[in-house]
Amino acid sequence: MFYLLAMVAIIVGVDVLYLRHHLWLRLIVNVGIVLVFVGVYFRFLKRH
Repeated sequence: MFYLLAMVAIIVGVDVLYLRHHLWLRLIVNVGIVLVFVGVYFRFLKRH
């Protein structure tokens, strides 16, 4: 649960601070952040 909240906080923070007026760049960066979080989850945090 904390992992999901951290991902949302980072996405919202980047959107508000840096990418407020750049729609397509914001979409690309958000997808990239989600992919990084998914990759880290499957690599390090997934329980077998």
